[in-house]
Amino acid sequence: MAILYLIRHGKAASTWGEVQDPGLSELGRKQAEAVANELAKIGPIPVYSSPLARAQETSLPLAQLWNCEPIIEDRVAELPNPDFDYSDSGPKHRKEWLKLVLNDQWPKLSQELQTWRQNLIDTLLGFSSDCVIFSHFVAINVAVGEAMSNNQVVSFFPDNGSITMIESSGSELRLIEKGKEMVTKVG
Repeated sequence: MAILYLIRHGKAASTWGEVQDPGLSELGRKQAEAVANELAKIGPIPVYSSPLARAQETSLPLAQLWNCEPIIEDRVAELPNPDFDYSDSGPKHRKEWLKLVLNDQWPKLSQELQTWRQNLIDTLLGFSSDCVIFSHFVAINVAVGEAMSNNQVVSFFPDNGSITMIESSGSELRLIEKGKEMVTKVG
């Protein structure tokens, strides 16, 4: 059995509708420090991060504290979305697409999104020892949804810098504890 500490990245410097891969805001950097301080006592254990800037930047304080290098894991990145341009019409269209997806159920979504979800679940099931994984809103929802047998894309609203604990047996995920939830819900 492995305990997976799923960390939602700190607050980004801009929204994903404005910039494709934003880093952290000042608040996000403070959240990253707080996560590092909270998790300091459980390690050092392996640290994994989504390749996206906001997740990698959130992982750095903990990795520095444990004197390790975060392992980049593409399969814990955020939900893939269609290519949108970042012109004046792009972000509005992208936000409309995301709102529809977030309010849906996995079996009703495209095969591409269902494959992404299954790859993420398989990745989490593949961890055989405790580790910390810096990831994203929808990715963490995939883990919690799978652990709770819930097909909704969004089953809870993890806050930036929250810590969700999942146990992986290699064949199933079990929810230990949801992370702190956002005050304002999305979608």
